[in-house]
Amino acid sequence: MHSLPFAIPSATCGSIFDPARLHRELEAIGKKLEDPALWSNPAVSQPLMRDRKRLEQLIADDDALVSRLGDIEAYFELAKEGAEEVLPDLELAMQSLREFCEALEAKTMLSGETDPLNAIVTVHPGAGGTESQDWAEMLMRMYLRWAEQGGYKVEMNDLQDGDEAGIKSATFTVSGEYAFGLLAGESGVHRLVRISPFDSAKRRHTSFASVYVSPEIDDTIEVIIRDGDLRIDTYRSGGKGGQHVNTTDSAVRMTHLPTGIVVTCQNERSQIKNRDKAMKMLRSRLYEYELAKKRAITKDIEDAKLEINFGSQIRSYVLQPYRIAKDHRTKVEVGDVDKVLDGYLEPFLRGFLLMKRRGTAPASDSADDLDI
Repeated sequence: MHSLPFAIPSATCGSIFDPARLHRELEAIGKKLEDPALWSNPAVSQPLMRDRKRLEQLIADDDALVSRLGDIEAYFELAKEGAEEVLPDLELAMQSLREFCEALEAKTMLSGETDPLNAIVTVHPGAGGTESQDWAEMLMRMYLRWAEQGGYKVEMNDLQDGDEAGIKSATFTVSGEYAFGLLAGESGVHRLVRISPFDSAKRRHTSFASVYVSPEIDDTIEVIIRDGDLRIDTYRSGGKGGQHVNTTDSAVRMTHLPTGIVVTCQNERSQIKNRDKAMKMLRSRLYEYELAKKRAITKDIEDAKLEINFGSQIRSYVLQPYRIAKDHRTKVEVGDVDKVLDGYLEPFLRGFLLMKRRGTAPASDSADDLDI
């Protein structure tokens, strides 16, 4: 007979979610949103819409948790009566509940001001030409698959194809609840070890690609950009050709002169739309830049342990001589590296959030630690 590793509430999970309070708050927000004058002020209506969506999700999570616990309780009752054929279903239900609870736990650790915002993700290959460019495209696909599986919306802002394979750079926006809070820990250098498909001698290669994640700043967070601090260049969008190739100078490159931050957007056919998106991207980059400066001034020793520098190696994906994906900060390992590259990032995202909550981070592993 199996035994549960946790107690089953008899009726409700209200001690966790307090559904009565959530419903009251949701009703209060609904009444505010009934005011037609509210919609002419996005600075007020947008935060209310986000709050409504957050409360609806919390209520749905509570309902799902109660339902899952009820299913497991029913399976146990059947098993106690001798229906052993339900045991495989019980195992699956318990594993599903465990993963669901881990996801809920991760949400409770997302309390930063920018955690609920959309994420702007930029992927760049390291040195190494085609090999690194192919790895950068694999990383981009990994995040796109994670977003797709999680129900997030993805919009490609800028994509530069590689010379032979892969990509030279990619910037895309992941839209959805807590996208930035979940992906923030992915900033850093990612390493791939494999037998290169581009090497006729079938030798093992190590490739690097960098990932940078910043929050998409909305109108509720003020970032002042003076006109004199901007240089805006337009150019003809690149692409793979064909009947839809862009023949106008609609692509936009913005350079923030005081910081040297550069953003580009070329995926819209309209220069105005590309300009608007580039400005959003620039505001997000500047916000993260200013936060990094503040952290550099005020962080103590423990903060320094947690700080993720853009040039630091945070994770390795080893396909040869053995197969494993390992995070060097949290020590989280997943043996099914193909599943990770297909978007299974939950163990790494949760591990980073737990590390932040503890306020400590182990030292990074070296290449020798991985025996490669």
